[in-house]
Amino acid sequence: MMKAVIDRFEGKFAVLIVGEDEQRVNVLKKLLPKQFREGGWLQVEIQNDEVVSAVMDEEETANTKQRIADKLARLRRGDHLKK
Repeated sequence: MMKAVIDRFEGKFAVLIVGEDEQRVNVLKKLLPKQFREGGWLQVEIQNDEVVSAVMDEEETANTKQRIADKLARLRRGDHLKK
């Protein structure tokens, strides 16, 4: 299993960015459960350049959302302007 993030949706496809080498893989949206959203993290298994299983990685998705919220809060406070 490898980590992947849903980068975007294009028509019938979800574009996943997979692994540390950031391989882009197109997957038919209908093959993914409806709860999957852009920015959501998955654990995927790929065989012959096709995703054969995808499971939501709720922990990684929550961690990423929290990290982004924390950065946004620091920007709004102006922390990046303080010396």
